[in-house]
Amino acid sequence: MIAVRVWGSPLGAFPRSRTLRRALRDFEGGLLGHDELERVLAGSSLVVIGAQLSAGMSYVVDGMLEWHDIFRPFVAAWRNVTPTGLLRYFDNNFFYRVPHFVGKPEASSYVWPPRVRRYAVFAEPAGLKVVVPGPVTFAYMSRAGPGLDPAELASSIADLLADEVRLAVEAGASMVQIDEPLLSDPDASPDLGTLAAELAGRIVSSAGSSKTVLALYYGSPRPDVYERVLESKVACISIDVGDSPRDSVELLKSKGFGSHCAVLGLINSRAIYEDPLHRLVETASEILKEYEGSEVGVTTTVWLDLVPYEYGIYKVRLLGELVRMVSSKLGVEGSEGWRP
Repeated sequence: MIAVRVWGSPLGAFPRSRTLRRALRDFEGGLLGHDELERVLAGSSLVVIGAQLSAGMSYVVDGMLEWHDIFRPFVAAWRNVTPTGLLRYFDNNFFYRVPHFVGKPEASSYVWPPRVRRYAVFAEPAGLKVVVPGPVTFAYMSRAGPGLDPAELASSIADLLADEVRLAVEAGASMVQIDEPLLSDPDASPDLGTLAAELAGRIVSSAGSSKTVLALYYGSPRPDVYERVLESKVACISIDVGDSPRDSVELLKSKGFGSHCAVLGLINSRAIYEDPLHRLVETASEILKEYEGSEVGVTTTVWLDLVPYEYGIYKVRLLGELVRMVSSKLGVEGSEGWRP
C-alpha cells in the first residue's frame, strides 16, 4: 500500500439541539413566527458547521437540521408526489413519511442551491457537502401510482437530482454525496446495483469538478451487488464498515474499491458509546493493505441524527481524532484540506 492522503467528513444530518427542538415545537404550535424560527435554525446550523471545522473535517454538512427524513425536502419541492403515512426507516427507531408518486415528478423549486449559497461561506476553509437520496432508494421506498414502473420512476428522479446537483455545485458545493442505503439490504438484487450505478453516473455528470461519493450504509452490500456498484462513475465509494465489520472487511479485501477512492464508515453513529479508535485504525489498515488509491475518506457509519445532540457533536470530535490516527498509521504527514 502506498501512502495516501486522508480526509474526514460526517456522512449526513446532525441531531437537533434542545433549543432547536423547542423552537420547532413552538412554531408548529403557533407560538413562534417564521422569521424567528429561521434565526434559530441558522444559528444552530452554524454551530454544527463550527463543530466540524474544529474537528478538522475537510468536507462539512450544514446539518440538515430541519429535515424530517432524507426524502421529505425533495417531496416538498416536487410536483406529483406527496408524503403519506409513516414507515420504519430500515431497522432504526426512526420513521419516514412514504412518498406517494401519482405521476412523473417535476421540480417546482430546488432544495440545495439556496442552502449552499447561505452556508458555503461559513464552511471555509473546508468544502460544503450536499447529500441527495439515491434514485433507487427513493423510488423503491416510495409508493408508485398506477402505471408507474419503479425503475422508470428512479430514472425520472435521477434527472431531477442531476439538475439539483448542477445548481448546487454552481452555488459553491465542493462535494456531492448520493445515498443508496437500499443496496445494503440483503434482498437487494444485482440488477438494482446496476440501475443505481447507471443513475448515479447521470447525477455525477452534472457535478462538475466537485468530488462525488456513492454512499452505502446500514450494513455492507452483498458481493454480487457490490460488483455492480463498482461500475459507477462516481469518484468515491463509501461503505459502512462499523455495522458488520467482519463482513465489510471480507468484502473490501476481496473486491477492493476498483478505480474509486475509498471512504470508510468507521465511527459508529447509531450508538452513544465511545468508539475504540485504535481498533478502528487497525481495521482501516487491514482493508487498505492492497489499496492503490491516492486518497481515503473517513466518515461515520450512518447519519448522526440517530443519536442525541451532545453525542452527535462528540462523535464528530472522535471522527477528527480518527482521521489524524489513520493519517499517521498510513505514513502521511498531513491530511487533505483543513487541519485545526
